[in-house]
Amino acid sequence: MTSDNTLTNKNTATDKTILITGAGSGFGQAVSFKLAQLGYRVIATVEAVAQIQPLKQAAKAHNLELVIEKLDITSEADRELAANWEIDILVNNAGISEGGAVVDLPEYILRQQFEVNVFGTILLTQQFARQFAQRKSGKIVFISSVAGLTTDPFTGAYSASKHALEAFAEALNKELHEFNVQISTVNPGPILTGFNDRMFEGWKHWFPEDQQDTLFDYDQLAFPHKQYDPEQVSDLIVKVVSNEILTYRNIVPQEIAADTKKQMDEVWERTIHQQAKRDPLVQAAYDLEPETPNGK
Repeated sequence: MTSDNTLTNKNTATDKTILITGAGSGFGQAVSFKLAQLGYRVIATVEAVAQIQPLKQAAKAHNLELVIEKLDITSEADRELAANWEIDILVNNAGISEGGAVVDLPEYILRQQFEVNVFGTILLTQQFARQFAQRKSGKIVFISSVAGLTTDPFTGAYSASKHALEAFAEALNKELHEFNVQISTVNPGPILTGFNDRMFEGWKHWFPEDQQDTLFDYDQLAFPHKQYDPEQVSDLIVKVVSNEILTYRNIVPQEIAADTKKQMDEVWERTIHQQAKRDPLVQAAYDLEPETPNGK
């Protein structure tokens, strides 16, 4: 470890060590704090060195001890360094998203989402999955998305990356079963953290030539769903990590599970469009304002 924090203090709950990627903000930070409060030894990792001090100060304000390390999951050097850390549970939380119609997304935006959400995540997972298999214990939790199960308009690249992550998780679940390595996914739905809304603002940072002659006017579009409170997501992740919940797939909020399954089944009955008309979710992207809560 290069951090001035140590893992020598053991609290009352457990002596297990958990590595969480993307812990600088959002779900990653909230889960890091909650697990530390339960007594787990937490290695909270951030993409950039500049994120270390703010996270350290936030943890101190909550009277929590974390090991805070830089881990850019797209960096081979960072991944190799992390492989030397002894952990019991890996929480793959780091991820990015940029919105845009499939026909409009620039190539570098497509590649970037897969580099982080798929390649970086899986290459890091390989390091620890092999260690877990060799010692016949360990757990890997993928923070996926409902977008890994269904697909909305203007989120095709993000959804495709999460579908890929779901496939890797499913393969690992079958491959590592005999080695006593547990695999779980958490699939947040439309959660009001700002992540979804920023996804629909990414086009502003495309190269100027990529903003021209697009099929859609992105200045008129917003995330096409009302959004839920984020606290329930971090609570669920903690329960999955701690084995309080033992289900493989965990959709949150639970109330969208039935509709998600319905959307997955609908594909089997779908017929080819016979006339040109706007999809309801495309219309919702025009109608909704950013950061629209669902009132629950």
